Amino acid sequence: MKRITVLLADDNRVMRREFRRILELEDDLEVVGEAKNGRQAVAMVMKLRPALVLMDIAMPLLNGFQATRQILKAVPATKVLMLSTHSDDLYVNEATNSGAMGYVIKQTSPDSVCPAIREVQKGNTFFSPSIPSRLHKRNRKQ
Repeated sequence: MKRITVLLADDNRVMRREFRRILELEDDLEVVGEAKNGRQAVAMVMKLRPALVLMDIAMPLLNGFQATRQILKAVPATKVLMLSTHSDDLYVNEATNSGAMGYVIKQTSPDSVCPAIREVQKGNTFFSPSIPSRLHKRNRKQ
C-alpha cells in the first residue's frame, strides 16, 4: 500500500501534535514534517515533496493562502487541504482561489480529517459539512 505523505503546517504546536496523533493511527498516512509558519511550510515542501499539506490559514510570516500559492507554483504535484476555525464564505473562497482542493473546519470531528486527505489526494475536493452547500457545489463544478 502506497502511503500518502503529509506535511502539517500550523503555528499552534498543540494542533500539530493532535493532527499528527490522528494521522499516525492510519496505515496509509505518513506525517513527513511539521511547519510552524508559512515560510517554513514552503521550504519544507520544496525539500520533502509531500503529497499533501494540511495547511492552517492563520500563520506568521506567510499566511496559509500565501503559502499555498507559493507551494503550488513551486511544486504543483503537492495538494493542499486548508484547515481553519472559520467557515464563512470569504475564507473558503480565498482558500479555493489560492489553489486549495479542500477546506476542513478545525472544530469538526477528527474523523473527517483522514477521509478529507484521501479525497484530496485522489484529485477530488473536500469540504467540511458546515461549509455552506452553495460553495461546496460551486467548487465541485470547477
